[in-house]
Amino acid sequence: MCWAEVMLEIEIEFIPISQSITDLLESKAEQYNQPGFIPFDPISIPHRFSKKQDIEIMGFWAAVLAWGQRKTIINKCLELSALMDNAPYDFIKNHQDSDLKKFLDFKHRTFNATDTLYFLHFFQNYYNQYDSLENAFSNHMGKTDVTIENGLIGFHDLFSDSENFPLRTRKHIATPVRKSSCKRLNMFLRWMVRKDDKGVDFGIWDQIKPSQLVCPCDVHVDRIARKLGLIQRPVTDWRTAVELTAALRMLNPNDPVLYDFALFGLGIEGFAKEEFLV
Repeated sequence: MCWAEVMLEIEIEFIPISQSITDLLESKAEQYNQPGFIPFDPISIPHRFSKKQDIEIMGFWAAVLAWGQRKTIINKCLELSALMDNAPYDFIKNHQDSDLKKFLDFKHRTFNATDTLYFLHFFQNYYNQYDSLENAFSNHMGKTDVTIENGLIGFHDLFSDSENFPLRTRKHIATPVRKSSCKRLNMFLRWMVRKDDKGVDFGIWDQIKPSQLVCPCDVHVDRIARKLGLIQRPVTDWRTAVELTAALRMLNPNDPVLYDFALFGLGIEGFAKEEFLV
């Protein structure tokens, strides 16, 4: 299925993107997709590691915990890393039950010790079978999949497929089935999949293509995308994320999520379309 068919299926209307908006997105993507972006963003957490599995594990934690102030998110991830002796993959593979007691006081907003312990349980079981977290997504995708949607659905089902799964933890792993925009998982996938020479995203996964990624719709991205006319849908859900990505794909079919940098950057700058149009 091509992107035009996807857009028709979800009743999205093609709206041409003006040259001025195209130029703005290109320039802002260039401005923010560079190493200076890293220290103040949760992506700085996986950048502390070099082993592929450490990057995956801490990238996943950082994405899942990414709500609230970025400074707090980073501090909480550093706390979690310290609890795993700053060697997450080794800890995941080799920890004993007695090593888990120190996680009982870990909390970030609604993410608590129950959630933390289940994440550790999932990671240990998973990495005893697979070498990379990529398989948890890519194994559920077909060769003709246009987006990561089936990968997200399959990952959610795999993650929760345990007799030990606490129902309260379900809210921390989004799925398109529940109409979520899946912003945190889409951000994590951007980190793992996108490839360029800028040094921000890692590009350590090969079975998923950058063209299949869906743009993370956080509050900044959503607000700016609406101001620029890239989103028409009145609510923010999975279809909204697909709509935004479809618009961005008209600018760059192979790497639409590149413009996540631009939209987020414009959001934190306090961009006003009226000022841009003057």
